[in-house]
Order: sequence, then structure tokens, then C-alpha cells
Amino acid sequence: MTDQVGRLIELGRDGEAAHLAVRDAGVAIESEAAVAGPLEQFDVLIPAFMRLARDDREGFLELRTPCEGWVVRDLLAHANGGARMFAAVFEGRAVRERELGDHPADTAGEALAEFDKAIRGPGALEQIVETPFGEMPGEVFARIAALDLLMHTWDISQASGQEPTVPDEIVRAIDEFARQAITDEMRTPGLFGPEVAPPANASRLDALAAFTGRRP
Repeated sequence: MTDQVGRLIELGRDGEAAHLAVRDAGVAIESEAAVAGPLEQFDVLIPAFMRLARDDREGFLELRTPCEGWVVRDLLAHANGGARMFAAVFEGRAVRERELGDHPADTAGEALAEFDKAIRGPGALEQIVETPFGEMPGEVFARIAALDLLMHTWDISQASGQEPTVPDEIVRAIDEFARQAITDEMRTPGLFGPEVAPPANASRLDALAAFTGRRP
């Protein structure tokens, strides 16, 4: 793992760290193998994440998630900061930071909408995006973000007992990407854990979670 990847992990920017690790490892991402592209993925992922995030039961924000040391509020803060940073990368501008405030789900939703708009701009996915950590293809960067959001949707579902509503074809597209992108070097604390054997009756999403080191 490079020093840059390690620094990103310390900052909680696991999606960006994952992409940097993919680049450093020299992984060739065969995007044509996936059925659904990044835009189709986010058409589904953002509403699915927000449906779980808007749970208004008492104590919801303090529920423990499968992410070690994180409660739901921490996960929403991660989504909020990550989406704003990703949007800035695609649009070549400074990050428009905003604290979670008194309405964490709404703030995270606003950030995700900002990111979604950025990746749908003219030529956004075709460009080489420049980050403080080097250049990378826009489509690959978006796919890393999709993997990150899908896994955190799963994390909230596990924390809250809600069912994630992500169609199998979307999970399959992200799963195909993940199995190319996640290398042994990336299985390190704060990023991905060692692969876990999923239960015999595991759904495709549970199996992907196990592949990323989570325990269904």
C-alpha cells in the first residue's frame, strides 16, 4: 500500500483510496463486462441508500454498523463528505463542504444529488479526472464510488434491519467490477478486510459484502 492510499484511509476516504490502489496495482478495468454502467447504477443506488437513510425512528443515527467504530451518523457523514469531494473532482473545482447539521439524511442526500449531477455533465465519464493523488479515468472513478455506496447501503440495512432495494442486475455489475478491482494489497484495515465465506443461501449482495470483508 502506498503512503497516499494510507493517508486517504486515515481520512476516511475509502472510496478514493480504493481507486488509487486500483491504479497503483495496474488493474485493467473491463467496464464492458458489466451490464449496467455507472449512470444506471446511481439511478438505483442513490434512491436505495436514501430510503434507508431517512429512517426516522428514535436512536436510528446511533445504531452500530458493520463498519468498525461507525454508527449510522458516521456513515452518513462519510457519504456526505465523499460525495461532495467526488463531485468536485468531476467538475474540476473546490469542494463545497457542509456539515451534517440537524438533518443528516437530507444533507447526505443533497451531497449525493450534487455528485449525481456532476457525473452526468457533458463528457464527465469520458474525461481523465485530476485529483490531488494523480489522474484517473472518470468512469472508473464513478464505479469506485458506486461500489462504495452499495456497500454502505448494505451497512445501513444491516444496522437498521431494513431490506436494501437494489436489483440483482445492478449488484452483478458492481460485483464484476469489484472482483477485478479489489486486490490482495487493498485488503487492509480501513479499506477492505479479508474475504469471508458467505452463507450457503447468501444473496448476490450478501456474497459481495462477504467478498469485501464484511460478515453477512
